[in-house]
Amino acid sequence: MELFGIFFAAFLINNILLIRFIALCSFFGVSTKIDTSIGMSFAVVFVMTISSAISWIIYHFVLTPFHLEFLRTATFILTIASLVQLEELYLKKVIPNLYRAMGIYLPLITTNCAILAVAFLAIDYKFNFMQSMVYSLGVSAGYSLAIILFAYIRDRMVLAKIPKWFQGYPIAFITAALMSLAFLGFTGLFGL
Repeated sequence: MELFGIFFAAFLINNILLIRFIALCSFFGVSTKIDTSIGMSFAVVFVMTISSAISWIIYHFVLTPFHLEFLRTATFILTIASLVQLEELYLKKVIPNLYRAMGIYLPLITTNCAILAVAFLAIDYKFNFMQSMVYSLGVSAGYSLAIILFAYIRDRMVLAKIPKWFQGYPIAFITAALMSLAFLGFTGLFGL
């Protein structure tokens, strides 16, 4: 039940985009089309889970024993960037169809602050390895849900009669704020 609580809290209650407001650049930039938001979602789930695992291992088995915790920011950034490059090379060589399907999303993940935030938060919350993995899956699933829903809403807004001065980013920010309020309604659910 504890793992379900961690997943559910990361997925809905503390949604990385709509409640914590982390990674908004990709939220507004990539959500203009449904296809691109789905592609970005797959890339985020893939990279966030693996980078969270590696960052947790490095922190607990390299940085902590040598009292180098102060290097975690630089280490996590280097780990994420290296991991993305290795994954890109691997996919290009072994699974070229998946590499082409991910396209620009894999390199774009390197600068996604949600990936780094999950690595930090898993350490700050003092999660063990399994809890950290469940947390990263919950955060990435919540990211995917929010960005895909937002892309669907923005796709429908193209057909709506919106005053000229509200078109584009103004109505996108208003929509994101309303989505955030809707997700805020999950707070307190199951006592989490």
